[in-house]
Amino acid sequence: MFISITELTFHFFFSFASLFLLRKVALHIGLVDKPNARKHHDGAIPLVGGISICISLLFFLINNPMIIPHVELYALCIVILVSVGALDDKFDVSYKLRFLIQAGLSVGMMYLAGIKLHTLGYLFDPVELTLGPAGYVVTIFAVIGAINAFNMVDGIDGLLGILSTVTFSGLGLLVMLDWQLNIAYLCLVIVVIMLPYILFNLGLFGQKRKVFMGDAGSMLIGFTVIWLLLLSSQNEGPSPLRPVTALWLIAVPLMDMAAIMIRRVRRGDSPFKPDREHLHHIFQRLGLNTKQTLVAIALIAIAYAGFGVYGELAEIPEYIMLYSFIICFVLYCVILSYIWVISAKVRKWLGVEKGVSEE
Repeated sequence: MFISITELTFHFFFSFASLFLLRKVALHIGLVDKPNARKHHDGAIPLVGGISICISLLFFLINNPMIIPHVELYALCIVILVSVGALDDKFDVSYKLRFLIQAGLSVGMMYLAGIKLHTLGYLFDPVELTLGPAGYVVTIFAVIGAINAFNMVDGIDGLLGILSTVTFSGLGLLVMLDWQLNIAYLCLVIVVIMLPYILFNLGLFGQKRKVFMGDAGSMLIGFTVIWLLLLSSQNEGPSPLRPVTALWLIAVPLMDMAAIMIRRVRRGDSPFKPDREHLHHIFQRLGLNTKQTLVAIALIAIAYAGFGVYGELAEIPEYIMLYSFIICFVLYCVILSYIWVISAKVRKWLGVEKGVSEE
């Protein structure tokens, strides 16, 4: 598909304008995030980043109805997710209800659009690992997992926006090289639409105009990522994206979610109980401030995605890509298990005092 600079510029300013207006509405109706024991920001911050991105994306889809197959179904799904997310931001909806809705949308995606995991690729080369009927169940878990991975990683200013930008950029590059040009262009449009949110979220237009993504936005991003990953890796083209590559494109959110949930279960807590043991908390305990933490995690995400892109282009055997991912995840879990000891030693070595700011 032809890349239109004019169209991209228009959607950037459309997203910017919608975000500017929606933040005022959010302040009026109380759709805001207030500081508490786990959230150390200043004042009530409007939770409209996700709603703005959704409206801007819908406007693009209306004017480009052939950009991907079953665009109407995808649009309906994100409207439902963003609506549920906004209600959750306002009234704190039960996670069980959210999971039920996410599972329902994944079923609709499979049966109405035919998008599901039917193969995991050649993880046991030269035998292709197909899922058969189990693909329906695996797809449901994949959708719920992707949505909540991006939801749980949203902990400091700019993090969700940067991580999702890395994911969509890596995916866009790979599908472009595979001549899946419509999906590549959609990835580019999503990045452009998210850019105003990232600028507002980082406070580049002033702290008084800061906004947060909210659960509405994180669920929208997670669902969009898994929809496009399945669409590009499970198609019947000559060289679709290999499924194992998807792990590297969402490595940081996925590893962070899985490791935290495993740790909570081992402690006897609910895997959905909030805490301060995410990757960004770890870096802050090591003495990094918020901006340094953002840069560090962004570089890790870029490295992971870059390795995924390289592995795809260099055709590194899929089992090697999988084992490499597992090794990275195990190392992360081990580090997380001893993070208190490691952070104490690192802080002592760096001469960092206790009580570093976790703004």
